[in-house]
Amino acid sequence: MEYINIFVKSIFIDNMIFAFFLGMCSYLAVSKTVKTSAGLGIAVTFVLLITVPVNYLLNKYVLEPGALAWLGEKFANIDLSFLSLIMFIAVIAAIVQIVEMVVEKFSPSLYNSLGIFLPLIAVNCAVMGGSLFMQQRGYSNIGEVSCFALGSGIGWLLAIVGIAAIREKLRYSHIPPALKGVGITFIITGLMGMAFMSFMGIKL
Repeated sequence: MEYINIFVKSIFIDNMIFAFFLGMCSYLAVSKTVKTSAGLGIAVTFVLLITVPVNYLLNKYVLEPGALAWLGEKFANIDLSFLSLIMFIAVIAAIVQIVEMVVEKFSPSLYNSLGIFLPLIAVNCAVMGGSLFMQQRGYSNIGEVSCFALGSGIGWLLAIVGIAAIREKLRYSHIPPALKGVGITFIITGLMGMAFMSFMGIKL
């Protein structure tokens, strides 16, 4: 039950876009078509699903105070937590590089559509935020961490695909010139964020 709670909460209540506004650069720039948005969303979900559990293990067995006790008593007092940020970034960058090579190999059209935003997943705030939230919330095992990572990725995927679908429909709408493009997207994002706030009343 706790796994379901974490999974659903990370999708709807603690949505990376609508609750914390993380990953907004890619969200705004790529969300012009549903197909491209879905491709990027799946890539971000995959990166989150791999990097957050890996960073959890890295934090638990290497970085946090006393984590190196498994090496022996003389290592029990070592605290490497000051290296957390740089180590998390290194793991994320490595996984993103692998994802980029796989997408280029098996889906060149998607690779060309995503352009510079595929390698920029490495600096996507949502991906880094996933690892930092994991560390902050103190999940007790890798199962909870994996549920959180998957839910966060799916939440980001739903957000970017949702706004892309709306933006496709907006092409046939009469929008004031000053609001066309990013302007109307900001307004709709705010409205969607308010809509997602209604999920905060859910008790699981």
